Amino acid sequence: MTERHDLMAAIDGDIEALMADHIAKRPTWYAHDLVQWEIGRNYNDEPWDESQCTISPEVREALVLNLLTEDNLPYYHYAIASGFGEDSAISRWTRRWTAEEGQHAIVIRDYLMTSRNCDPVALEDARMQTVTRGWDSPWTDPIDIFVYTSAQELATRVSHRNTGVKADDEVAYEIMKRVAADENYHFIFYKGIVSAMMQHDPSACVLSMKKVYENFNMPGTVVPNFRKRAAYAARAQVYDLRIHAEKVLTTVMRDWKLESIEGLTPEADEAREAVLAMPGNLIARAEKLERRMAKAG
Repeated sequence: MTERHDLMAAIDGDIEALMADHIAKRPTWYAHDLVQWEIGRNYNDEPWDESQCTISPEVREALVLNLLTEDNLPYYHYAIASGFGEDSAISRWTRRWTAEEGQHAIVIRDYLMTSRNCDPVALEDARMQTVTRGWDSPWTDPIDIFVYTSAQELATRVSHRNTGVKADDEVAYEIMKRVAADENYHFIFYKGIVSAMMQHDPSACVLSMKKVYENFNMPGTVVPNFRKRAAYAARAQVYDLRIHAEKVLTTVMRDWKLESIEGLTPEADEAREAVLAMPGNLIARAEKLERRMAKAG
């Protein structure tokens, strides 16, 4: 992996510039400013009941899935930080990124607790299970890590944004709009790292895209009842195969100008064709699933 360490050293200045740009552009915000504290009630005096919920079950499940995914932050931090020197630019970024992602968990949880849109006991039990399970990242090569995090942050932005829109609740909308904007800043940062890497080794980056996108899973798969929660999110059109194809894979390919990259090895050129075909293949799968669901009513 010596060549990968050399690659990271070569783009250290790019990472510093991307981080400085991020800090300059990302607005400072506070969770307590977005939450309606005045509607909160004591759970001991007034135990939770589902009749108190104000948003649909599908959107509630999507919000909880988003929150539990954010809660597993220690393992995401470790997956990135453990491979790099403590004083490296990427380690400094990872500490900053962790702090910002922590805000997301805080504000979503505060909203759910004050609005009573989830069972507080079930939520805490699920958090304990999720963090106890951890998350074993399949990616250790730096190129794979950042190709993955680019798509993952974009997917998270889309999911958070759609959750807020589907909530039909002004407070939830504003909170998820703010969180989604943060995730977009994170996407821009990680996308910029991959763009810098492509200047040095485009073939390795394209080969990584094929490997990562063929085996892409969101880190929330360790959340209890993930399949059920993901099915709710798909039903609410928060996130599904079609959205992944049209809003995530297609976007990163366009932003990296995948079709026009020059100087690829024959193997990487073949990988590029496979990656370019992925959105269409996923949409075909989505259409088949949609027809089956429509037939089933």
